[in-house]
Amino acid sequence: MPIPTTPTTPTTPPRPKLSAGRRFARGGWKHLAAVAACVFALFPLVYAFSASLSASGSLLGSNQLFSDITGANYANLLSDPQNPYLTWFGNSLFVSVSTAVGTVLMGAAAAYAFSRFRFRSRRGGLLALLVIQMFPQLLAFVAIFLLLFAISEVYPVLGLNSRLGLVAVYLGGALGANTFLMYGFFNTIPRDLDEAAELDGASHAQIYWTMILPLVTPILVVVGMLSFIASFSDFLLAQIVLQDPEKYTLAVGLYQFVSVQFGENWGVFTAGAILAAIPVVVLFLFLQRYIVSGLTGGAVKG
Repeated sequence: MPIPTTPTTPTTPPRPKLSAGRRFARGGWKHLAAVAACVFALFPLVYAFSASLSASGSLLGSNQLFSDITGANYANLLSDPQNPYLTWFGNSLFVSVSTAVGTVLMGAAAAYAFSRFRFRSRRGGLLALLVIQMFPQLLAFVAIFLLLFAISEVYPVLGLNSRLGLVAVYLGGALGANTFLMYGFFNTIPRDLDEAAELDGASHAQIYWTMILPLVTPILVVVGMLSFIASFSDFLLAQIVLQDPEKYTLAVGLYQFVSVQFGENWGVFTAGAILAAIPVVVLFLFLQRYIVSGLTGGAVKG
């Protein structure tokens, strides 16, 4: 009687080891590029942080990173009565938050109207918004100054040396690009939802506030974040509009530390810049899950 044999599974030969050159060609270069990008992005921050902790008060003395560490620059920054940093910080937050909220509300309303309604000159309005954005904002600085100067004689709250006037300027400049950005995202929302809600008796306001806006939350977050960052770091417009040191934003206020020839205090300046970066970093950390979907969601109409 033959003895049964157990079937043997064929053994796969071991894969040949790839050389270092082939591993690098297959994907190792990606890691090298990522490391180089991180170093390129982080080095200015590390250098500025080292300068903020240096007692020399100059950038040249910070070539050796963290050679001497002191908190005197931060103490001088927060205790200088002639340069109220905390007041500037509050002004920047007020202007940036107001601009972000206003941009989201105005841009979303305009994008909803262009996306859902059909009216005369609709295409012309979209084209006008696109053409206006082709001209740099630098061309409008003189006109903005003269306009605010004339408004300040009638409504000082919205004129020169007014934070609300600066917010109004930011809102006017951001409406076109943000409307186009939201318009593409609104087009991805099926109109069947609007029609079903209308059959149930919902008004346009109810559809807009309770149905459409929750569905377009990613683009609202992205537009609000971009508006916040742009207004928080803007210098030229704030320098033109704001004239009282008590109403300066951070960008204009920090410039006072390095604007005097032979009297620059780069240590205090970098300390203020490091503290000013905290709100933007925190905003990115909390809203990062909306960034990619908000920026790419309107690229293809679904």
